[in-house]
Amino acid sequence: MKYGAIALGAAVLATMSGGASAQNLVKVDGSSTVFPITEAMAEEFQIEYRGKYRVTVGVSGSGGGFKKFCRGEVDVTNASRPIRPSEVEQCRENGIEFMELPVALDALAVVINPKNDWVDYLTVDELKKMWEPDAQRKINNWSQIREGFPDKSLDLFGAGADSGTYDYFTQAIVGKEHASRGDYTASEDDNVLVMGVANTLGGLGFFGFAYLSENTDKLKPVPIKYKDADPVLPSIETAKNATYQPLSRPLFVYVSKTAADNREVVQKFVDYFLDPELAPELVSEVGYVPLPAEAYDLARKAFDDRVTGTVFENGSQIGISIEDLLRSERSR
Repeated sequence: MKYGAIALGAAVLATMSGGASAQNLVKVDGSSTVFPITEAMAEEFQIEYRGKYRVTVGVSGSGGGFKKFCRGEVDVTNASRPIRPSEVEQCRENGIEFMELPVALDALAVVINPKNDWVDYLTVDELKKMWEPDAQRKINNWSQIREGFPDKSLDLFGAGADSGTYDYFTQAIVGKEHASRGDYTASEDDNVLVMGVANTLGGLGFFGFAYLSENTDKLKPVPIKYKDADPVLPSIETAKNATYQPLSRPLFVYVSKTAADNREVVQKFVDYFLDPELAPELVSEVGYVPLPAEAYDLARKAFDDRVTGTVFENGSQIGISIEDLLRSERSR
C-alpha cells in the first residue's frame, strides 16, 4: 500500500465523514510512519461498519500529533517515538488521560543511492560523524567518513524536527534527541526523502522500513554495524529478532481514555489494532513488523484494564524488547 494512495484514501474518508456525528467519528493524527498502519485499520474498520462509523486520519508528525492530542482535538494519535515528559505534562494540564499501546515494530532504514558502489556497511560511529551537530558545514564529503571512500559530495536527507523518526534516530545514533546538524534536506513526507536519495548519487537518508520496501528499485539499504556485531541489514526478520540495532523500534498509538470510555466507535476501532489475527495481517501488508503474540496479549490486557500513562517517564529506551516494556507497564 503506497503512501500516496493512502493519503488519497484519507482525504476521501475525511470528505465522507463530513456528515458523521461526533459520537460516531474517530479523529486520528500524528506520525507519517505509523500512518499506513492506521489507514489500513481504518479502511477495514469502515468496511465492517459501513455507514455507521467513520475514521479520519491526518499527518502532522509525532510531535504535531501529540500537540493536538493533548489539546483534546483528536481521539488517537500515531507516534513513532514515545511521548515526552513535557507532552505528558501538557496532557495532564488539560485533563487528558491516555493509554499507550504499541502496534508494530519497525526497522529504521538507512539508505543510499543504488549507484553508490563504495558503501558496503556503515558503523554507528560513522553515522554519528555524519549527523552530529559538530558536523554542520564541516562534514560534507564521503572521503571524510572513512579512509578509502571517494571524493564525492555527501548529501543528507532525513525526517524533520517534529518527527518521531528524527527523535529516535538522533537518540540512537548521536546519543541525544534533537541533537543533529541542521544543514540537511528535512521533510515530514517520507516520499520526498525517498526521491531525494534516489536522485542524488552521494545521497544518504533514513526513514521507516515500509518506505524502503515500497521503493527497493530506487534505494539501496545500508547494513549497520553496532558495537562488535557483524553488519545487519534492516528487514522484518531482523527487527523482529532485535538483531538490527540500534535502529529497531516500537511504533505506538496513544488513545484518549475519555474517548474510549464514552464512545463505542473509539473502543471498537482500537480493538482492530489489538486483534491477534487481523492486526498482524494488516501490519505486514503495509510493510511493518507485527508484534510478538505475547505483546498483543499484554497490550490487549492493558487496554481492557485502562492502564493509563507511559512507561517512558525518563525518555526513550533503546534496545529493550516490546514484551519487557509491556510487562513494566502492567507492573505500574
